[in-house]
Amino acid sequence: MLSLQKAATILGAFSAEQPEWGVRALAAHLNVPRATAHAYLAGLTEAGFLRRTPAGKYRLSWHLAEMGAQLTAALPWFQEARALITRLALEVRSVAFLCILEGEEVVAAIRERHPDADVDMPLDVYLPATATASGKILYAHAEITPRTFASCTPSSITSLDEWRTEVAKVRKLGYAYSIEEWVTGQCTLGVPYHAPDAHGGGPVVAAIGVQMSAQRYLSEERQVRERVLGIVREAEGL
Repeated sequence: MLSLQKAATILGAFSAEQPEWGVRALAAHLNVPRATAHAYLAGLTEAGFLRRTPAGKYRLSWHLAEMGAQLTAALPWFQEARALITRLALEVRSVAFLCILEGEEVVAAIRERHPDADVDMPLDVYLPATATASGKILYAHAEITPRTFASCTPSSITSLDEWRTEVAKVRKLGYAYSIEEWVTGQCTLGVPYHAPDAHGGGPVVAAIGVQMSAQRYLSEERQVRERVLGIVREAEGL
């Protein structure tokens, strides 16, 4: 049986720029054996998430669109948040993202990339909570203590004392950043996203932000931070 992580990686490879894959091309893209790629694709097709074209390639199934419609209907704030991610990608000229919590898993629900962004669109759907700006924000507001620490790079947080210090900083500042903690050479800046309510600011339902090269972030940190915070606060009416 396919693991959720493997299934998410396969589905994440499909995009508007790459709407269909053959077995050979997907195997090369994911750096896995052809037999493994074929098993992934066959399993997802049998489950109804993919469909096979007359040319023998694979595309996303309409079943996913139906599921997406059900999800967005259940989350009334989702469409506004999606528009906000598009705006962030365009105005900051970067990869922009929205992440949510599923239990204790940090899930990248939306990503968009400006053509001039200096990093590629990540394929990971499940992110290491302790090594990402999104994870720090979502865990801090949900008051979750991590059970383990993801040592992704030499800069990753690896102890509970470091984590507590970082969470206190996130709560004080109102945003989080990850400087080469998840991917060497890349940085992320994230802010809490509040579900709109009658009083202008409901509970934190997601973390949104931008991802870029470490070189750009460190040279433009203040400008990037002020732009992202300004866009989000304007969208939330704060």
